[in-house]
Amino acid sequence: MRFRAKIVDLACLNHFSRIINTIVKLAKTCILRLTVCKLYFILSDKVANGGASMWCELSQGNFFDEFQMEGVAAEHNEIYLEFVPENLWRALKTAQSAKAVKIKLTNKHCPCLRVAVDLPSLSSCSRIVTHDIPVGVIPRRMWNDFREPSMPDFDVSIYLPVLKTMKSVVERMKNLSNFIVIEANLSGEMNLKIETDLVSVTTHFKDLGNPPWASEDGCQSSGQGRDLESMAEACIDIKKLQQLLAGQQVNPTKALCNIVHKRIVHFILLHEEVSLQYFIPAIA
Repeated sequence: MRFRAKIVDLACLNHFSRIINTIVKLAKTCILRLTVCKLYFILSDKVANGGASMWCELSQGNFFDEFQMEGVAAEHNEIYLEFVPENLWRALKTAQSAKAVKIKLTNKHCPCLRVAVDLPSLSSCSRIVTHDIPVGVIPRRMWNDFREPSMPDFDVSIYLPVLKTMKSVVERMKNLSNFIVIEANLSGEMNLKIETDLVSVTTHFKDLGNPPWASEDGCQSSGQGRDLESMAEACIDIKKLQQLLAGQQVNPTKALCNIVHKRIVHFILLHEEVSLQYFIPAIA
C-alpha cells in the first residue's frame, strides 16, 4: 500500500487548500478515499441518527503534477484513510508561496500523511517544512460503509439562489431560531422560513429554475406528475445549513438542492473538477 503525490502549480495548490478548508467547516474527521484517478472526502454520519453526510469528489489530474497510488491489493486498488481535515488544512496554509508540496503515506511509528512543503529560500539551500498528519487505515471489510450515497427519490429539485445572498439570509435567521424550513416547488420557487412563538419570517426566491433530471429510460425522473405549484418542504438544523454556506469555497458553477418531503435535503455544488454533495436530514 503506497501513496505519494506532488503539487507544483500554485493556483492548483491554492484551489486544493480552499476545498480542504470547505471540508474543515463540515467535518471534524472524515474519510479520504484514494483511487488511481480520483480523491474522495467522505463524512458518513448516520442520517438516521440526525447526522449530516458529505461526499466530495476531485479528479486528481486537475490538481496534482505527480500522483502514484498502489492500493491494498491489485484487485482492490484503493486506500481508505481516516483523518482530521483541519490538520491537513493547517499544513497547506504554510504552503501559500511554496515551490512544491509533496504528500506521502508513511508508517514509521504510526500511519501518517507526510506533507513536505518546499519553501522559497534566499540561499542555495532548500527550505523544507514537514508536517506529519496521523491517519487511521480503514480495513477493507468496512469499505462498504463509505460508498457513494444513492440519489434520494426527491419530490422537488431546484437550483439554489446566489449562495452569498442565501448565506446572509440564513445567518440573520440563525439568531432567531435553531431550525429552518426549506420549501420549493417545480415552478422555480423556493422559500426559507422560520417560525417561533414570537416571530414568523419567510424569505421568497422566484425564477430559480428546476434541473432536468432523467431516469435510465430517458423519462423525467423524480417529481414526475407532481403539481408544479405544490411545495415540498423539510425542517432542518439551521446550523448545519449555515456551516455549508459559510464554509463553501468551492465557488460552484452550479448549485442545487433536492428535497424529499419532510425527510431530507440533498445539496449538490458543482465546479468543473469538483463535486460536493451534502445531506441534511429533516427534523420530525
